[in-house]
Amino acid sequence: MATEAQDAAHGAADAAHAATGSGMPQLDFSTYPNQMFWLVVTIVVIYLILSRIALPRIGSVLADRQGTITSDISAAEELKQKASEAEAAYTQALADARAEAQKIIAEAKAEIQADLDDAVAKADAEIAAKAAESEKKIAEIREGALEAVTEVAKDTAKEIVAAMGIKADARTVTAAINARLKG
Repeated sequence: MATEAQDAAHGAADAAHAATGSGMPQLDFSTYPNQMFWLVVTIVVIYLILSRIALPRIGSVLADRQGTITSDISAAEELKQKASEAEAAYTQALADARAEAQKIIAEAKAEIQADLDDAVAKADAEIAAKAAESEKKIAEIREGALEAVTEVAKDTAKEIVAAMGIKADARTVTAAINARLKG
């Protein structure tokens, strides 16, 4: 009997459960006010947690991130400015180096030209001295040749006059040859 009583009690509980509605308890209209209350409490708790704890942390992370981005951008601008200054300094140094190289080249050319002018002047002086010496020798040779021609002319004239049978003295022959050589 005890088991029958227990079975009957279980059966009655099952019947009561079946009578209250079958299906999901969320859809039971008798529990709606209770569900609404707990829904409002849960939303308020979530709102309080988010507004007091999570959102300030997210806001601080976003502010830190924005600060980092801003400082990185300003550092990049500063580095860009330094790079521009370094490029300008490099360009100026390169221009100065080119100007200095041109100056050195011009000085070297001037020095080489001066050495060349000195060498040419020395060579011209040597050539002029040798030319004067050569002209002097040529003048001596001409004078010697003229004297030789005069002697040959005198001897030849004496022989020709003697071959013709005319007797001429050396003075007359010399005067005739000298007159003819002068023009």
